[in-house]
Amino acid sequence: MVPARSCRVSFVDSEGIEHAVEVVAASLYEAAVMTMVEFRRCGFADAIFGPATQFTVLVKAPEEEHTVSLAKVRSWLDDGAKSPKEQVQKNRLRELLPLL
Repeated sequence: MVPARSCRVSFVDSEGIEHAVEVVAASLYEAAVMTMVEFRRCGFADAIFGPATQFTVLVKAPEEEHTVSLAKVRSWLDDGAKSPKEQVQKNRLRELLPLL
């Protein structure tokens, strides 16, 4: 498994406003899930995440940028794991987002 790295994850809401948060994650999908968890934890109730929500993940040191939709994150969580470590990761992320 890849070591966790600091990421800036952003998305644009239905009103065209961009929102961003810093998270630490070991994968693109984990970064998206941790972003939703963080916005909900902070009481950002206006952040409604739908299947078309696009998360832009800017990985730091060295810098990389990726975009993933919530629909793709859901699909990844629902698919079988390629290894026991990945299964543990998926189970942990599912527990963090019971409504996903």
